[in-house]
Amino acid sequence: MKILIELPTWLGDSIMATPAIENITNFFNDSKITLIGSSISIEVLKNHPNVVETHVITKSYSSIYNSLKSIGVFDISFSFRSSFRSKLMKFFISSERKYQYDKYKYIGNHQVEKYNTFVNESLSINNNPGKLTIHFKKNSIKGINKLLGINPGATYGSSKRWYPKEFANVAESLSNQYDIIIFGGPDEKNIAEDIENYLIKKGVSNYQNLAGKTSISELVDQVSNLDLFITGDSGPMHLAAIFQIPTISIFGSSMDSETSQWMNVKSLVVKKNLNCQPCLKRACPLKHHNCMKLIKSDEILKAIQSLEL
Repeated sequence: MKILIELPTWLGDSIMATPAIENITNFFNDSKITLIGSSISIEVLKNHPNVVETHVITKSYSSIYNSLKSIGVFDISFSFRSSFRSKLMKFFISSERKYQYDKYKYIGNHQVEKYNTFVNESLSINNNPGKLTIHFKKNSIKGINKLLGINPGATYGSSKRWYPKEFANVAESLSNQYDIIIFGGPDEKNIAEDIENYLIKKGVSNYQNLAGKTSISELVDQVSNLDLFITGDSGPMHLAAIFQIPTISIFGSSMDSETSQWMNVKSLVVKKNLNCQPCLKRACPLKHHNCMKLIKSDEILKAIQSLEL
């Protein structure tokens, strides 16, 4: 069975699609999968044992056309995206059966459940979603001390980001127990440097700032070795859930019922439950950003204590 799968664009969404992808491979035991998607989504899922080919698709329509024209014919295709560009791509895919996710149809449940329901309805089955799964060889990078990861970035926008000073306050309070790793993508170097500068002022030296310095595979390695993770709603948050890393997830503008960690028994969400939450906006429309501003480091430290590590 030759299967084409178009992955979600973002790291977190791609990880949340993995139970649905396992649902597909469990249904078709002899599946040979071709993946298409962003460089990030391909990198994190390319090692699946059923994947035989991958294609990175850019936003260029000519690139999309040329890629799809050359990838061959499929028995069935699934797209986990519902954008106009993805719907257009569907016309150029040679497949007997084509199924496309519709974000307006699947509402109200966790994103993992939405993706899985899409696959269930496509195949006329009724399987529950399992755990998040990626396939890679873990490399141990642990030192003498336990490792605390802090991840201040959030790709969608500033409304999802907690404050560097508060992250630094938490890191300082835990620096006697943990070595600290600051994570972030290339566009999050500034906020990571702000945290680093606060730590330097506080005399904390047992940290690494890896913002903008890790590939996806290196990020997977680093996160998989953590003993504690403090993060906003982000792709690395979902990576931590795969490895059951004890995690404090800080939510502001986004909806934790839909995008919090999936099946992590050591996971807590910290949020303020304001009337304006969740606004789902990139920047605070009310200009006060109280959903994040009112969360202080003491609250995160209390949440960590409740994890009973």
